[in-house]
Amino acid sequence: MITQPALHAENAAAPAVLCARVDTPIGRIAVIEEDGAIARLLWHSEAERRPATEPSPLLDEAARQLRAYFDHRLKRFDLPLKHAGGPLDHAVQRAMLAIPYGETRTYGDIAKELDTYGQPVGRACGANPIPVIIPCHRVLSATGLGGFSGEGGVEMKIRLLKHEGGYPFLL
Repeated sequence: MITQPALHAENAAAPAVLCARVDTPIGRIAVIEEDGAIARLLWHSEAERRPATEPSPLLDEAARQLRAYFDHRLKRFDLPLKHAGGPLDHAVQRAMLAIPYGETRTYGDIAKELDTYGQPVGRACGANPIPVIIPCHRVLSATGLGGFSGEGGVEMKIRLLKHEGGYPFLL
């Protein structure tokens, strides 16, 4: 049985922050580790501004898994993830992690599952600090693609969905 990656609560103490840059087909991204968990994924321009630090086994594994994902060899990440935001954000992150590779859900689907409304789900998706790994690109509006807060906006969402074959109406 495949289990969801653990989401760690934020600590009050100052975290040990490490960074690795990973070149991918969608551009350079940076993976941020805090206290032994993946805390953020930074897009192109942000990734370029963030200097790489000393490597760590977790960052090496995250880079390996990201390369495997973009090579179509990995469909589910297995990394410790740092929880960000409040209880609803955490619940939405868990719901996004449960969406299988190549499939999509709507904001409304997740809202119904969590007994809330679509708008706060959309806000939580937009606040996702670890896109790709926590697959917010797999969440759509009821009438189309919806938004995407990552660099490149909806075009990046389309690229990720096409990569996974998760939106058959895209050419």
